[in-house]
Amino acid sequence: MREFNLKMKIYNTLTQKKEEFKPIKAGELKMYLCGPTVYNLVHVGNFRGPIFFNFVRNYFQNVLNYKVKFVYNYTDVDDKIINKAIEENIAATEVSEKYIKEFEKDFKAVGLRVADVNPKVTEHIKEIVSLIEDIIKNGAAYVVDGEVFCSIEKIKDYGKLSHKNIQDLIAGARVEIGEKKKNPLDFSLWKPAKPGEPSWDSPWGKGRPGWHIECSAMAKKHLGETIDIHGGGIDLIFPHHENEIAQSESANNKNFVNYWMHNNFINMGKDKMSKSLGNIFTVRKFVEVFNGEILKFLILSAHYRSGADFSDNVIEHAIAGLARIYSSLAQAEKMIIMCQNAGFKYQTDLTKVLDPSGFGAKLNELWPKMITSAEDDFNTPEILAEIFNLVRSFNNLLKPGIKPTQELLNSAQKFKNEITKVGSLMSLFEKPAVSFLKELDDILLEQKNLKREEIQLKVDARSNAKAAKDFIKADKLRAELTQMGIELRDNPGGTEWEVRK
Repeated sequence: MREFNLKMKIYNTLTQKKEEFKPIKAGELKMYLCGPTVYNLVHVGNFRGPIFFNFVRNYFQNVLNYKVKFVYNYTDVDDKIINKAIEENIAATEVSEKYIKEFEKDFKAVGLRVADVNPKVTEHIKEIVSLIEDIIKNGAAYVVDGEVFCSIEKIKDYGKLSHKNIQDLIAGARVEIGEKKKNPLDFSLWKPAKPGEPSWDSPWGKGRPGWHIECSAMAKKHLGETIDIHGGGIDLIFPHHENEIAQSESANNKNFVNYWMHNNFINMGKDKMSKSLGNIFTVRKFVEVFNGEILKFLILSAHYRSGADFSDNVIEHAIAGLARIYSSLAQAEKMIIMCQNAGFKYQTDLTKVLDPSGFGAKLNELWPKMITSAEDDFNTPEILAEIFNLVRSFNNLLKPGIKPTQELLNSAQKFKNEITKVGSLMSLFEKPAVSFLKELDDILLEQKNLKREEIQLKVDARSNAKAAKDFIKADKLRAELTQMGIELRDNPGGTEWEVRK
């Protein structure tokens, strides 16, 4: 593990360039990620942020030895939640609590580390009211009929994050009849209570928070007035994050965030995933059809600032890629057991591995290459490419009939250690290899409408034919299995099979 780095480069949405990361306090990271509005099951696009920023947190914490505080909120009061409550004729709190539990179930199924704090809006009304009072006191907000608006005319650099031309936005804004705003871009900090809606007491009368103010208040409560990294999807840059800046900096008279990081959309084929297009794939459905490991691998296979494609071909390619890595891990585990049974004990000496100048060199290079890629704006595709390079090198060592040796044990154990060490930062490659490969096969068999029992019967029939020296029948059965997409591997102990990937 390394001491505090000096080389990390992060693309800052604010400046639109990569910048060297400099923490507010040496060796500490304060990071905030906008979380879900809890009114329904979330779709896979909602999980791009949690999966990517899970890696960011793990890297700072486990590689750079930073003390990290990671905050990921729940928006548990919102128009969508209220509408859902009316639709189901239940209290808004029932809706939010139900879907927080459902979200946490999905989060666990995907296999991510939980954030340090998961604050809820409804638990921070006091902090929200206090922040709004500071904004009013500093002249950047006004009250009309119990509603509080932030005045963008009082924000000298409004638009600095989204790089939008504010005058063009004002000219194009719709002005509603009876509009209370002084400027069409002014936004609500506190909304007056409506019959049947959740509400709280405030100096301006009963009401509830506007959407944007919640994150400013929760970030300040748990991380302070200025934070290192604020993350979210690119759809939040304007107006949500732009308005967070306006609120927080107006209230605190300090810079709100030093580094803004935004992940791109997920596409289903050629189209951006969206409810209006009807191509939403919930996390719950994805995990049921595939699993969380595939979701993480898919998302991290694309750079976080690039679009991620979830077309059928891309999902199949991800399954094949995962299978290659896990297949090599399974072979490594098999070699380790074989060598240990022969009396060998693992040694860390890299000069005593198979092909020390080739495979041994690649073993030694994986960790530093991972660091180089991670410190170039968290380039996860490059990290995965280096893992595949090591997998290919390891596979080349495993010749048919390979015998247990000290060098084989060292190679297999070191290979497994390096893959899992790097993988753990992304919450990948931590499952038991043999059982996970079976899961992948079951997914592919389901897609091919094949039954595991039927495949096994054919494999056993072929083994029996070979034993009876009926090679014509054995070859015919192999051809049938190949046609079905099944690959065979004959070993001294019998025949293993898997779905071709």
